[in-house]
Amino acid sequence: MRIIGGKFRSRRIQVPAKLKARPTTDFAREGLFNVLNNIVDWEEITALDLFSGTGSIALEMVSRGCPKVVCVESENLHWRFICKTKDELNATELYPLKADVFKFISSCREQFDLIFADPPYDMKNIDSLPSLIIENNLLKPDGLLILEHSKKLNFSLFPHFVKERIYGNVHYSFFELEN
Repeated sequence: MRIIGGKFRSRRIQVPAKLKARPTTDFAREGLFNVLNNIVDWEEITALDLFSGTGSIALEMVSRGCPKVVCVESENLHWRFICKTKDELNATELYPLKADVFKFISSCREQFDLIFADPPYDMKNIDSLPSLIIENNLLKPDGLLILEHSKKLNFSLFPHFVKERIYGNVHYSFFELEN
């Protein structure tokens, strides 16, 4: 896994083979962050990374200057890997939580400017995520939610949907809460 931009740019992090998470490809991450760099002031936002996996998205946000990134991961091995990487990089802006994402969504009382969710592609209720996040008031007014998913899903008719970006097999659906 390679961090693409920011203070940790070009830093390679060895992901243990025993981790089941599929890190978002460098190609897809680079495409996503090229889009985000044009619309996000990294130093001014708080971010949430749901289903964090290897933490690649959260680390990319921290590397680009985001002062607070909460990442939620339920798998113990993955969470420990994120914590270890945080310590190795001295990424004090990263707050890894070991928790079930759906329980976190229903109990979280904090709001975020940017929320990224990368659930397992075969997760049964993936299409409920945008509504759950918005209904539970996790997204600030004018906030941005990005959902990574497979080509099998189409969110274009969902409330607050703005656009979809495709990078190979990776699809990102963008949702915005207008103030």
